[in-house]
Amino acid sequence: MNTPSDLIILDTPQSGGVAKRQSKIPTDLGAINEWLMKQQKIKVAQKVIFFRLLATMANAGLPMLKSIAILQKQEKDPILQILYKTIQSDIKGGKNLSQSMRAYRGNFSDSECSIIESGEKTGKLNGALIQLADQVEKISSTSKKLKGALIYPVAIIFVMFGAVGVLMTLVVPKIVEIFGDKTKLPPLTKALIAVSDFFVGYWWAMILGVVAFILFVSIWKRTKNGHYRYDGIMLRIPIFGNVIRKVILSRFARVFSNLLSSGISILESLRIIADVVGNEVYKQRFLLLREDIKKGVKIGESLQDDRLFPEMLVQMIKVGEETAKLDSIILKIADFYDEEVETVINSIQKLLEPIIIVTMAIVIGLIAVGIMQPIMNMADIVSEG
Repeated sequence: MNTPSDLIILDTPQSGGVAKRQSKIPTDLGAINEWLMKQQKIKVAQKVIFFRLLATMANAGLPMLKSIAILQKQEKDPILQILYKTIQSDIKGGKNLSQSMRAYRGNFSDSECSIIESGEKTGKLNGALIQLADQVEKISSTSKKLKGALIYPVAIIFVMFGAVGVLMTLVVPKIVEIFGDKTKLPPLTKALIAVSDFFVGYWWAMILGVVAFILFVSIWKRTKNGHYRYDGIMLRIPIFGNVIRKVILSRFARVFSNLLSSGISILESLRIIADVVGNEVYKQRFLLLREDIKKGVKIGESLQDDRLFPEMLVQMIKVGEETAKLDSIILKIADFYDEEVETVINSIQKLLEPIIIVTMAIVIGLIAVGIMQPIMNMADIVSEG
């Protein structure tokens, strides 16, 4: 079998002969364009379309190679055209769909490829594809809601600091010039002038401090210990930590249910889940759970009294283990946490909006009082004179 030019086979004890695509920068214009297209990640919406259309073709009984050829012919998106072209080449070279997906530059997760592989082995590829499309949509929707909940207050706070910065560096210094002896000014005005002087004199230090802090956190997160501690801090943030926890549990439950229903073993499912939950604290806990199961401990017993897993979830898992319906019960848990995330995020946004507005009003009000108080005092002196 001929190996494509951008593919290398790693046959080491660690890799087990896994196929990996190697990027080679081409020289001619057409090849450069195709190479650049291959470097772009497939978007969630594109991935969902890919799974759903392929499921339709598989349900109609069409061979995989013909299905991909039809999809490529009708596809207008150049990124998906490259995907279809690559899969066709791989299938002609003797690979199946899951193998081609695994080699496609990290665009498909381990869980997605494993579910496809199981569908191929059991002859239920159509169901696996539909299942994957639903999973990708649900997880993406929940993640977007979480990001939206986090971005909104952060954006408002940046706007507030920006407004205060403009007032302190441009407005306040001009106004305080009209005051005479600053030692006789009210305490609030003196404090306002001190803050303004700091902003004017050290604005560069503040910007450098923020940039240095962001760089430090970014580098710290890349270390194993830093990554674990950072994710732990995120879980303990008031209000938002609870939302992050629910999102992780929803993702765990949905992927775990799909893997189990696809016929993948619990041990292999937990290995895959550890890499897709997106939190190092939960990842280590799932790996520990996997070791407990190897020793004969049940999932419910291992998770009992663990602060990372609510009691309700643990009890439902126990019921699933006792009734041999673990995959269906865990799927219900995923739906429950999806609804919980949406409810909590809506509540947070309704709660934070008035808090942020009141905070901005207080800050701007204090600045206004600090400026107006000496002006009113001067007016009183003039009127008395």
